[in-house]
Amino acid sequence: MTQIDIPGYTYGTDAVPRSPVSLAELELLRATLLLGDDDQIALHRSSELLAPRIDAILDVWYGFVGANPHLLAAFTGPDGQPDQEYLAAVRRRFGRWIFDTAWAEYDQAWLDYQHEIGLRHTRRGKNRTDGVQAADHIPLRYVLALLVPITTTLKPFLVEGGASPEEVEVMHQAWVKAVLLQLILWSQPYARDGDF
Repeated sequence: MTQIDIPGYTYGTDAVPRSPVSLAELELLRATLLLGDDDQIALHRSSELLAPRIDAILDVWYGFVGANPHLLAAFTGPDGQPDQEYLAAVRRRFGRWIFDTAWAEYDQAWLDYQHEIGLRHTRRGKNRTDGVQAADHIPLRYVLALLVPITTTLKPFLVEGGASPEEVEVMHQAWVKAVLLQLILWSQPYARDGDF
């Protein structure tokens, strides 16, 4: 994997710790979610439609976070104000995450980076990447709850891409499965040993 020049984007590098979830466990999760080859094809197709709309998608997602003080708190500094540089840094990685989700290879590098993303939401890793002083933890309930706004607000962008209603539905369902898989993996650092 070629390193992308986005600060804090460490996918595929030695800076990322190995996931405690095995590739065999990942495959069981994919099977449980019914996330198969057809979904990967749909995700690949979605990237063609979403790529020109990344900034608009991020505007919607960031608008949602900004309109909900309990979510914006994750980016708020000691002065009680949102840290605009922190928001911008995470936004760049979030834009790349859209591409990474659509083209996930579900290999060890991808699995390790999911673990890293999970850590970055917990007290063990929050603020470390960007060297900021914001909330030191994102409650797991909000990480999981974001499945709905992320995937629901993505659907209109698939429609705008000109796909048929049937194609849009297939791509949207693939996104729901792919995002849920990631949220499950991101929850691992929140779990007590042996409970994941």
